[in-house]
Amino acid sequence: MFWTVTQGLLEGTGAAAELFFLTLVFALPLGLVVAFGSMSKWAPFRRLRAPAWLRGLRPVSLVVRTVVWVFRGTPLMLQLLIIYYGPGLIGGNNIWGSGTGGRMAAAAVAFVLNYACYFSEISRGGIESVPHGQYEAGLVLGMTRRQIFFRVTLLQMIKRIVPPMSNEIITLVKDTSLARIIAVTEIIKVGENFMRKGMIWPLFYTGVFYLVFVGALTLLFGWIEKKLSYFK
Repeated sequence: MFWTVTQGLLEGTGAAAELFFLTLVFALPLGLVVAFGSMSKWAPFRRLRAPAWLRGLRPVSLVVRTVVWVFRGTPLMLQLLIIYYGPGLIGGNNIWGSGTGGRMAAAAVAFVLNYACYFSEISRGGIESVPHGQYEAGLVLGMTRRQIFFRVTLLQMIKRIVPPMSNEIITLVKDTSLARIIAVTEIIKVGENFMRKGMIWPLFYTGVFYLVFVGALTLLFGWIEKKLSYFK
């Protein structure tokens, strides 16, 4: 029985790991794009004879910040339900299908959008924490804006955001359990299936898999922080 439970939990861990890595691969770059959007200073009405509030309006930043507010202000479980069941209930066509692949795709989309919004705020804070004087110094040296960002700002930003980003990524490991709400068979879903058979110990056993997963990430981020210690 122990091996049967272990095998089931390993399969659940595989699903959780797949969702975890899909979220990271797409949410990290998307979060950076969203951060740029939230910092956009484009104000198309600033030269018009209009009220001060309209001249100072930054539509791109306003829209992006509103989207971020919505995704950060509502539960991820609710977003999973809306993204998976919404197209079928609203348009009469379930674009995800009823198979395992469709459920995983819907879960990945929900996780990517949710975590991209959280990552964007961390990235924005990291970018804004770099002194503006370094940007001006780069312009004086004849560097382009792209060169300043990739050679000056980005490296310092990465160093500054590693601790808060590592905390969010570790939270992501545990949040993968929410995917069971749309019947994705991850670790806790497997544990619950065994619990319905009258066994409680598999639920405690699931904690071991999470501890190993989080422990490996903790060691990885500790190594990354040491590698970036040259900024001290």
